[in-house]
Amino acid sequence: MDPVVIRQQLDHTLHETSFTDLGEHYRGKVRDTYRHDGRLILVTSDRISAFDHVLRQTIPFKGQVLNQLAAYFFEATSDIVPNQVLSVPDPNVTVAIECEPAKLEFVVRGYLAGHAWRTYRSGKRMLCGKTLVEGLQQNSRLPEPILTPSTKAEEGHDEDISREEAIDQGIIDAETFDQLERYALALFQRGTEMAAKQGLILVDTKYEFGRAPDGRYVLIDEVHTPDSSRYFYADTYDELLSQDKPQRQLSKEFVREWLMAHDFMGKEDQTLPDLPDDFRVEVATRYIELYEKVTGRAFVPDTHPDPASRIHEAAFSLQ
Repeated sequence: MDPVVIRQQLDHTLHETSFTDLGEHYRGKVRDTYRHDGRLILVTSDRISAFDHVLRQTIPFKGQVLNQLAAYFFEATSDIVPNQVLSVPDPNVTVAIECEPAKLEFVVRGYLAGHAWRTYRSGKRMLCGKTLVEGLQQNSRLPEPILTPSTKAEEGHDEDISREEAIDQGIIDAETFDQLERYALALFQRGTEMAAKQGLILVDTKYEFGRAPDGRYVLIDEVHTPDSSRYFYADTYDELLSQDKPQRQLSKEFVREWLMAHDFMGKEDQTLPDLPDDFRVEVATRYIELYEKVTGRAFVPDTHPDPASRIHEAAFSLQ
């Protein structure tokens, strides 16, 4: 996509919404949620978060990319586990069944990257109750995908937790945990297969589940997007690994790396830096690249000068 078009959108991003006529409003890190008549109207904004902090600057078209990519994968995985989606009436909007979210995030890792690598590099060989073998290097493929759950903190950092700890603390019962683990591993397998067809490697991802009104657990939030997943390019993986060089990747890990290079990892004594416009354009370009690479479809942006009014019109029509 032409960077000029992205730059023109810098002053027309969707930072937040506050529609008093759409129902009870909740503002998450990235999504604005409205509860209405047993349904959720989920508005995916252009906000971006890292290290459990919402950055002050927005990313053009990011909300459209996330919402449409999630819709693509929800549809592609509905035979594995049902999901909460009812309709997608706008590029930034998903209408969904209201569910009671499980209190864990189900993180599946196929490779030693990101947080898992930082843990391994520190000398630890246990992650969420799973033993990591010796002799691995950054970005090594794990013998098999592993589930590394984390708690869902309302404030601050999510925390790693093992199956046994989660059950002992009453966060989840054993039967439900095992069911959702099966779902997560099956979803990761499907995501791996879909990525491979597009020349990509699904490195790791997180899944969230919720209990629907009928008692079933369904897939919620998002699935296989750059906010929840990390992808490597397959064609250069082996060569770069053998040279112990950074992988070419599609994810928002490079945003975390930029923040770390500017002395921010979310700690209390650190100052959150501002994203310069050139970097915002680069981030948007990478999100769009991932959408097109993963789906094999061209990204067609909606360049409405006032996205909030467009979204309100689409959402209000559902009332």
